Amino acid sequence: MSIKSDRWIREMATKNGMIEPYAEGQVRKNADGDKVISYGVSSYGYDVRCSDEFKIFTNINSAMVDPKNFDERSFVDIKSDVCIIPPNSFCLARTVEYLRIPRDVLTICLGKSTYARCGIIVNVTPLEPEWEGHVTLEFSNTTPLPAKIYANEGVAQFLFLQSDEVCEVSYADRAGKYMKQRGVTLPTA
Repeated sequence: MSIKSDRWIREMATKNGMIEPYAEGQVRKNADGDKVISYGVSSYGYDVRCSDEFKIFTNINSAMVDPKNFDERSFVDIKSDVCIIPPNSFCLARTVEYLRIPRDVLTICLGKSTYARCGIIVNVTPLEPEWEGHVTLEFSNTTPLPAKIYANEGVAQFLFLQSDEVCEVSYADRAGKYMKQRGVTLPTA
């Protein structure tokens, strides 16, 4: 197994549609010239952006968080350029990018250090071979202060690990429950 470089990522994104939309290089300014938290291809990974769709967890309805029986009253929906995560809480969001993982590749999602240095943690998540969709991201605010997440800016880095052999059974073969998800996708049992 080997980690893939910017050259491989560029080729897979442009020729095979692995990442859409795809940003060449590290984008550090928006169209207005304002600084942004970087996104796009890096030396050995790809920094994804967060969309403007958020689900912020709340206790106003005294719902129980249960991955086998998820109660939608556990969160409030926000559509905004920023998301304020309450202290010691978390939210769900999704990537701007739609990913199509090749059959011989395992992808790992890691948080960016800019957010980690602020106490905002992105859950480490694997994307299995032949998984496709928008990635649902989980942000934990580990601080006693409100924390801000910026939409359309970099939030996590994906590392691509290519195997020297193709897997026997892929996520698509298993008809995985999160296949081709769009929008922020809640847990299902």
